[in-house]
Amino acid sequence: MTRKKSKIFVLDTSVLLHDHQAITNFENHNVAIPITVLEELDKFKIGNDTKNFSAREVIRFIDKLSGAGSLQEWINLGKGKGQFRVVLETSPKEINAEEIYAYGKNDHKIINAALHLKESHPKTTVALVTKDINLRIKAKALGITAADYETGKVSNQSIQTGSTHHIDGVDSEVIRQLFTRGNIDEDGLLGNQKLINGYYILKNGKSSSLAFYNEQTLQVDRIEKGFVYGIKPKNAEQAFALHALMNPNVKLVALQGVAGTGKTLLALASALEQNKSFNQVILARPIVPLSNKEIGFLPGDANDKIGPYMEPLWDNLKFIKSKFGEAEKKHKAILEMQQSGKIIITPLAFIRGRSLSNIMFIIDEAQNLTPHEVKTIITRAGDNTKIVFTGDVNQIDTPYLDEHSNGLAYLVDRLKGQSLFSHITLEKGERSELANLANDLL
Repeated sequence: MTRKKSKIFVLDTSVLLHDHQAITNFENHNVAIPITVLEELDKFKIGNDTKNFSAREVIRFIDKLSGAGSLQEWINLGKGKGQFRVVLETSPKEINAEEIYAYGKNDHKIINAALHLKESHPKTTVALVTKDINLRIKAKALGITAADYETGKVSNQSIQTGSTHHIDGVDSEVIRQLFTRGNIDEDGLLGNQKLINGYYILKNGKSSSLAFYNEQTLQVDRIEKGFVYGIKPKNAEQAFALHALMNPNVKLVALQGVAGTGKTLLALASALEQNKSFNQVILARPIVPLSNKEIGFLPGDANDKIGPYMEPLWDNLKFIKSKFGEAEKKHKAILEMQQSGKIIITPLAFIRGRSLSNIMFIIDEAQNLTPHEVKTIITRAGDNTKIVFTGDVNQIDTPYLDEHSNGLAYLVDRLKGQSLFSHITLEKGERSELANLANDLL
């Protein structure tokens, strides 16, 4: 078997913060990082965020790799792997990115490191790998091959398809039995569309039924659109979502859909309905600073800083409370849960390090999480814990993630078909006619 001709991949900081094992993920090819990247990693090493953890892990790996040797020379990465080095040179002879763009910017120093390697290895393909789209464009403009870091990316099919399927031409007797009995033996009814925790719209002409494949009983169960803490599903996908959220056998749920499809509202309503089954309900979301300004620079105390980011979650809770009069039992129950701390709305960073036992944990805007962050959250799940991720993979607020590399898409791709997992894609907006118009045409 012919060994592939090795290339040199130059990694920038965004790749290493995204995946701290990235250096070892390029098969037999050589990997280099500019000295500028080491300087940037040093700035990220302090803190409790995932990026801080990644920075520390990369630094430890490079330190162990170097041993007593020099990082300026190529170091073997191991059997079947290429070599690694740190590039000190940031002043190439022919084309200088700092002269063309601007002096003093780290991005331009990183491009220069790639240009230096290209000059010193003229017969080898040198490629800059970065999550920064603008950096890739700048590099390509100077003749450098540039690419995104593809490891962990998922296909469009995994992103767009949930576990909802349409089956036409179902025998009318089957639909009748579903309505009268509530379930029916599967017996090939679903054909090649039979999926673990699969949801179905069964049709025969004008007759139809919403159904769920129960793997434990090997039956197809009918799903009804019932109220859950004052919230009634307005379409089939919402009914499927509530069923998954209320199913005690499903411990992990992913709800995907554009704004206004009811993801967070349904998750919160189901949590309130099941509050006696858990010691605590936690609703959290990652904070993505606006205009790339760190939250610490915002005015006020901690509550003032995070308040605007949490307001959409409070809005959902207020909406559910508005379904009941102040004297009604469920309205009072919500107030009691808030006062006692049984229901908490908080930034995701504030629960870092906690063990999640006997908790229903809802993570909103999960498309802004990295795959590593999603894994970290799930691996903290203890006994009697249910985790719900909601988000829209087409609405990403962080510069180094996209619809194929974010944590929500990664979760759906890796866990589809597992008995503990259910994925529902909500397609129809139910917020208002105006909101639907904006989603469709703007």
